Parts: sequence; C-alpha cells; structure tokens
Amino acid sequence: MPNILSLTFLSAALTTLSLLSPSQATAYISAAQIPVAQIPATQIPAVPARTLALPGQVQPVAPGTRRAAAIPELTLSPPMPQVQRVRYLSNGHIEVASAVLLLRGDEVAQARTLAATAAARALAARPGLSEVDVSVYNKVGYGGFGGPLPILTLSVPRSRLADVARWAAGGAYERAWEAALSPPPGNLMPGNPTPSSLQSETIADKVREKTTNFFGNVTQKVQDAGNRNASRARGGIHNGLLYGGDPGKPVAALTFDDAPHPMYEPLLLDLLRRGQVKATFFVIGRNARAYPYFVRDMVQQGHEVGNHTYHHVRLPPLPISSAETELRLTSATLQGITGQPVRYFRPPGGDYTPATLNAARSQDLSTVFWTDDPADFQNPGDEVLETRFERRLRPGGIILLHDNAQETINVFGDFLDFARRRGVTLGTVSDLLAGKRAAAPSALGDHRPRR
Repeated sequence: MPNILSLTFLSAALTTLSLLSPSQATAYISAAQIPVAQIPATQIPAVPARTLALPGQVQPVAPGTRRAAAIPELTLSPPMPQVQRVRYLSNGHIEVASAVLLLRGDEVAQARTLAATAAARALAARPGLSEVDVSVYNKVGYGGFGGPLPILTLSVPRSRLADVARWAAGGAYERAWEAALSPPPGNLMPGNPTPSSLQSETIADKVREKTTNFFGNVTQKVQDAGNRNASRARGGIHNGLLYGGDPGKPVAALTFDDAPHPMYEPLLLDLLRRGQVKATFFVIGRNARAYPYFVRDMVQQGHEVGNHTYHHVRLPPLPISSAETELRLTSATLQGITGQPVRYFRPPGGDYTPATLNAARSQDLSTVFWTDDPADFQNPGDEVLETRFERRLRPGGIILLHDNAQETINVFGDFLDFARRRGVTLGTVSDLLAGKRAAAPSALGDHRPRR
C-alpha cells in the first residue's frame, strides 16, 4: 500500500497532468520520479536458476519460410538499462510500439514504476505513437515470447497516461496484468508443474499448414475422409468437424491463429474495426493469460475467441491426458477472461487424431479447419500473399491467417476490398454456420492504409 508521501506526490502529479497537453503529459511522466508501488517479497515470482524449456517455446519453421522484414526500433532518452528493445509498427493508420524489459531480482519490486516509465519515454520519443505495450520479464530465465511468461504486462494508449501514473503508485488499471496477482489455471498451479510429457516436447513441422494432417489407422482415415468430404460438400459441422460452410451462401469465415501478440493485436483490431469486419481468433492459452485485456478487446468489439491449446503444441504425439489438459486449461482461461463458453478448437499445425477429436468433443468443442491458407507466416511477400488469398477465397470458405504476421497487416485492406468485389462477406465461424451476411459497410469506412 503506498505511503502518505507517495499519495501526496501522486495527487500533485495528477493535478499537474490534468493541466497539460498530451505531449506535455508524456514528457512530464517520462522525467518524473513516480513513487514506487512495492510488491511484497512473498508475491514476487521466483526467478528460475536457468532458462526453462517450456512446451511450445521453440516453434517449428516450415520449409520455404523467409525472414520477416526488420522492425524499426526506438531509442529512449534518457536510456533505461532494463529495456532490451522497443520496436514499433504501423498499419497505415496508427503506430504501436512494443517494449520488452528484463529485470534483475532486486528490480522486480519496482516493475510497475519501470514499466510506466518505459512506456512514457517511448511515447515521448515518437509523438506519432498511439499506444505502447510493455512486457516485463525476469532477466534470468528469459526465453523470448514463447518462454517463461512475463511477470507484468501493460497496455498504454497515449490518452491513458494519467491512469498509468496512478497505477504505478499502487492504484488499479484494467489494462495491466501481473503474474503475482494472477494464479495459473488448473494443474499449472504452483506445486503442480507442467506435465512431464510436455516439458521436452519438440515436434518438427515438415509441412506447410496448407493441409490438415490426420494420424490414424486405415479404417480411421476412411471415416475421417467421409466426415471431411461431407463437411466440404454440404457445409456445417459433421461429427464435431468443420471444414467449411454452405457453398451456396456468400459468407466466409475470417480466422486468425496464435493470438494475442502485444505488437500486432492493437494494429489488427484497429484494421478490423475500420473495415467493419468480425473474425474468430484462435487463442493460445498462455498468451491470453499474460495479455487478457487484448482478449477482452476482441470480445467487446464483436469478435469470437476459440481454443488453440495452452502452449501451442502439436497434439498427436502427446498422451491423451496431456492433450485434454491443453484444451481444458485454454478454455478455462478464456472463459475466465470473457465470461463466455468456448465453442471452437483448432489444432496447431492442423495435426489431429481420433483421440484428440474425441477430447475436443468431450469438452463441447467443435474442431475447425480451413479452406484458404495464404501461408502468411512464411513471409512470402505482399504480392504473393494477395495472389494466394484471391485464388482460394470462396463462399463457404474458412480463411486461415495469423495475428502476428507483419505482411498480413500490410495487405489486409486489399484483402477486404477483394472479398467485397467478389461479393463474399467475411465474418466469424458462427456467422459462417448461420449463413449470416453482414450489413454493407459504410462507403466512408476507412480500412485501407495510407500509402
């Protein structure tokens, strides 16, 4: 709890902020010595003695994948030794930055202050930024975005700087997450570690996600082919599987895998809002836990969230109990954030077996595949991506994109224009199943990026 001196300072700081313009407020917070909201030592997450090997930490790279374009970086002034990097991107309308901080054990108690200061200095360094998203990690054991979770995350729209200053001094802020205040779900609780069957899971992906991969005996493969062909021919869910909607109705499902990502999520949600399009996000449970405010943003903006496992692991090689756990933890995490049951599941890599499908059915999940995969994660180039999208788009289709693909951000406005010219309405998986055609967007809709 902040002391009287801290509260007095904060009150004066907020009074000052209310009299300043946004740019002046940014500079003020950046330079100010914001009082520290100390985290009790008993609540500070333990620092691992070595880098942990977590399931899904190192993702397979499909053949033919090209290196993504370099993302520009910001230099903060004055510099902060805890800041590993601050990168920023634009979707043609807004710019968003993502900052990563690595803290020593003796700095963790000041995580709020350091995160707020880094955000403010990033906003001061680049006046065109609309938002800064901060991820704070223990320096020891840091394994990148797929490694051990952050100890704190923070989303800072420029207009919310005063709220962040209040939070830094011990107040509440709904666009912040702290591991110390958010116990893990289910059997990931302290004292009940990740199942040993998942700890060293490293499965190579030898194919592009243009096909689904069923693992079973001959009889099972024949049965799966029948379900797949029925779903594709007539549309809808067959025996718990969805391969497409009614080809006679001009609706296609727009889906994004691997959400949420702190760099890309605000940019993508902004484009969807401008284009007046709804989508289904297949969410990785651990990402949702660390960035719950982005999941809330999705639902509040009319989008749908589905289950993409907790650690983004290929399920067929796992014991069925581990596969069931991956699904159960993810659905519990998402329902805890949104208050809504989860209805759809997509297996990472499109890999599945009769046992994993039965596990999904037992948890009231329909397994959703796709008809159109432009392979945006391979970074094929904007023109190639557009050509692939146009070649495969069809009524009743299911489009597979990724929320963390830079090239998708680049060409998304062109995607929407092409779908409208072809007369195909893009929507959620539920819209596809209902054959729902959305209202025509306003002619004033501003979804195309400024060139």
